[in-house]
Amino acid sequence: QVQVVESGGGLVQAGGSLRLSCAASGRTVSDSGMAWFRQAPGQEREFVAAINSEGRAQYYGNSVSGRFTISRDNARNAVYLQMNSLKIEETAVYYCAVARTSSGSYYYFSRPDLYDYWGQGTQVTVSS
Repeated sequence: QVQVVESGGGLVQAGGSLRLSCAASGRTVSDSGMAWFRQAPGQEREFVAAINSEGRAQYYGNSVSGRFTISRDNARNAVYLQMNSLKIEETAVYYCAVARTSSGSYYYFSRPDLYDYWGQGTQVTVSS
């Protein structure tokens, strides 16, 4: 069993930045892809970014490409999401998830049903 805990959310003005952290425990996740999803009230869970187990391949949702950066530290069993130029419409709960495999394609990593472990989420609120 893997426990996943997100942190770093909060209130930020539009155009600002936040860095989210995700810490995994219970077993190493260095052999698993990791991802961030987000969900706004009344909307479906949306893929944000993913990274393969070695950290050599990253995948981004179209709306965040060029502004968000996903990274990982396998020594710390952690993954991070640097979010820049935040927009009001990106207000949501951000979730970290552990994938079933170490690597894959954008199509694979963007599917929330292919992740086994999820955190409780961290709220990000972007204000005007």
